[in-house]
Amino acid sequence: MSNANASQTVVEVTAADVQGPGVVFCPNPKQTLWSQHPRVYIDVSHGEGKCPYCSTVYRLKEGEKVGHGH
Repeated sequence: MSNANASQTVVEVTAADVQGPGVVFCPNPKQTLWSQHPRVYIDVSHGEGKCPYCSTVYRLKEGEKVGHGH
């Protein structure tokens, strides 16, 4: 546990990857089956968000903008 930050995964996403009002889901389709956990939705509308289960950080790629549905 002490080296959790060293193994932290960062996934860069584009606006096309975002679902609904600025969210992506985790686990993402590229993750291996053994590392699956319940699906959660991560808000990236402010640039990035972190999964509460696996600590994967989802970050918008430089220059990407997420439209707001309001």
